[in-house]
Amino acid sequence: MIQAITIEREFGCGASEIASLVASRLGWSLWDDRLTQEIARLTESTREAVERREWRTDPAVYRIFKDFLRGGFEGGLPPTNRLHLLDARRIAEVSEIAVKTALSSGPSVIVGRGSQFFLRSRKDVFRVFLYSSRDHKIRRLISRGASQDEAIEQIDTTDKARVAFVRQYLGLKWPEPHLYHTMFNTEMGESCTATMLVECVRQFERDTE
Repeated sequence: MIQAITIEREFGCGASEIASLVASRLGWSLWDDRLTQEIARLTESTREAVERREWRTDPAVYRIFKDFLRGGFEGGLPPTNRLHLLDARRIAEVSEIAVKTALSSGPSVIVGRGSQFFLRSRKDVFRVFLYSSRDHKIRRLISRGASQDEAIEQIDTTDKARVAFVRQYLGLKWPEPHLYHTMFNTEMGESCTATMLVECVRQFERDTE
């Protein structure tokens, strides 16, 4: 039996809403914002700090600052007062722990954070990728309150940052089609996509009994 569905996605395609619908229809736990909270707990950070940094490579100025602290100032501090630097490598390491915590909690829908990679060898995990056209994603963000310039900037930069992060810290291209059981274009609508995803999982279970 499938114990978890992982949902990787392009930014802005409606994956969070679809994941919530899927979790509700199956009666499973949803690990989306909850994963961010778990990563924050494990890194002794805040949810807001994790949201700013997760799945992005360290900018050059941050790398210089981090090296300065680790090589000088931070190294001279007592252990109890040392700064907890939330760098990209730390987020990648902790994300794997958080994803496996989600899996161990019971039947779950797990959104992003490398879950499709970290759980790739599990036979009881169904891996999904969601995408849509650039124009659809921009219109969707605008309909939710973003200005046109904000929507275009977010759509054109967020996934590029993911590509760089996944290449550097997981050694993969993004997305890697072979990691997924299925890929859905979300332009059919959130409810329709969720319905098809749930049926696909159920059919997969029937075929593999």
